[in-house]
Amino acid sequence: MSNLVEDFNDYRSKMNDNILKDNNKIIKRIFNLDTNAFQDGALDVKTKELLGLVASTVLRCDDCIKYHLENCYKEGLSKAQVVESLGIATLVGGTIVIPHLRRAYEYWDALEQR
Repeated sequence: MSNLVEDFNDYRSKMNDNILKDNNKIIKRIFNLDTNAFQDGALDVKTKELLGLVASTVLRCDDCIKYHLENCYKEGLSKAQVVESLGIATLVGGTIVIPHLRRAYEYWDALEQR
């Protein structure tokens, strides 16, 4: 069985390197803005990661969901906190996000099994 977490991170890292090699100013600025937006500020990192998770779920971006789930895990958020946030995302996004919810649960389980 493939390792869901490592496979995702390896692919993401490889492709980000390929994208950034082209040295496109707009893309580099977007990457930088994304990185800086999730730093401590008026909101702490944990809150921002949960907000990112909810937005990513509502927007149905599986890569983004995985990214924010992993950051939530690294920040020490509990499964209960993550599940409550995913519940809000499902409420806001509707039943169309349920397939993404399934994959989110699968990825969180993979994070816990590492």
